[in-house]
Amino acid sequence: MVVKPLLTFPSLEEGILLKRYKRFLADVELKGGQIVTAHCANTGPMKGILHPGGRIRVRYSPSPSRKLDWSWEQAEVPDEEGGSCWVGVNTSLPNKLVRLVIESGYLIEELGQVSEIRQEVPYGFERRSRIDLFIKPKAESADLRPIYLEVKNTTWKEGKIARFPDTVTVRGQKHLKELIGVLPEARSVLVPCLSRNDVDFFAPGDSADPTYGKLFRMAVLEGVEVIPCCFGFHRDKITWEGKRPILKS
Repeated sequence: MVVKPLLTFPSLEEGILLKRYKRFLADVELKGGQIVTAHCANTGPMKGILHPGGRIRVRYSPSPSRKLDWSWEQAEVPDEEGGSCWVGVNTSLPNKLVRLVIESGYLIEELGQVSEIRQEVPYGFERRSRIDLFIKPKAESADLRPIYLEVKNTTWKEGKIARFPDTVTVRGQKHLKELIGVLPEARSVLVPCLSRNDVDFFAPGDSADPTYGKLFRMAVLEGVEVIPCCFGFHRDKITWEGKRPILKS
């Protein structure tokens, strides 16, 4: 497939990760030797991508409303061929990327023509949760049911298989149950956002969270649609790398 830039931005700064601590903080040595503290939006274990001494990319965006001027955006990890791959670690990006993919028409085969996309719409038990993307189809669509779409940032992999989650996620389990709950009056879609382009498949992270794996398979049987979307991370852009098939075992 032709790799297409989906999002462009000013070039990120490269540095060396010294340590990540208190979940939200990372000390980074920039190329000139300056040591800065960057905000880490990914508060999870970052399984397989947290490598002190490894190269990372950070964004400089000073603002009176920010405590830290730097944000950790990407991490370099080794691949099976002896090279490396850059992984997106900013968990505020996946929803934006998936929305751009939909608006660019790359998921029209799966979702149909879209008339409206809204974010953070209340749903679920007593409407206490908020869906990442609420989608209304166009009037001429074959299926006029609204679409509840949940995005999951996926950075862990085993071999060529991207896996979510990388730790026990009670919140993720709850989201699967809520996606099942809106069926059949609406469509439920789960989009694993594969934030690395060195993977060929997606599967649930059973070894990290067996309960999530069981709920995932139940959700698929109940009618929840799963569309793994893959992205490439570069110093000045993020590219759309297409969809990946699901391995259910």
